[in-house]
Amino acid sequence: MSADERRQAVLAAAVHEFARAGFAGTSTEAIAARAGISQPYLFRLFASKRELFIAAVDRCFARVERRFAEVSEGLEGSEALEAMGEGYAELISDRDLLLLQLQAYAASADEGIAAFVRRRYVELVTVIAERTGLGPDELRPFFAMGMLCNVSTALGLFDVDQLWGGLAWSEHAEARPGACPLSEAASDAVREAAATTHHPQPQA
Repeated sequence: MSADERRQAVLAAAVHEFARAGFAGTSTEAIAARAGISQPYLFRLFASKRELFIAAVDRCFARVERRFAEVSEGLEGSEALEAMGEGYAELISDRDLLLLQLQAYAASADEGIAAFVRRRYVELVTVIAERTGLGPDELRPFFAMGMLCNVSTALGLFDVDQLWGGLAWSEHAEARPGACPLSEAASDAVREAAATTHHPQPQA
């Protein structure tokens, strides 16, 4: 295995471990063990745990950007934004990608990590704005709904009907036109991800 292949294997292991335990709670020993390498070799590839965490978060941002570009090819405006919403609903069925996003925000007490995540978030907003040609009024609800998707999927909240006032997501969107940039298909995909995701029970 080449050094680059080994690096990608370490990144994949890091995404999984950091998604579960966060920056502070994850040991480089656990990542090295999952990747099948020694801890000293891990530090030959990444100079510090912080550098590895940032690289793992960057990998997730890049994956989202690639997917948005793929699903919005040839589209513009609200059609492009809706396609991105559907693509995002599919992406967050990957629990590692979903939880690592949340862990990236939680690690913002570390200024180095916070600065990186801020920059990548701004870059993502810019990519979507340029791809769709839409402005703040359209993009704000898209990102707000994206965060609602994250939290609801992470916690498996879609079975708690009263949270949405007794309305399904798609019905809620119809009741408030323009409030939900995700289509019914995207909403269904997110619900399915929440239903099939394993939610560990607290240990006594």
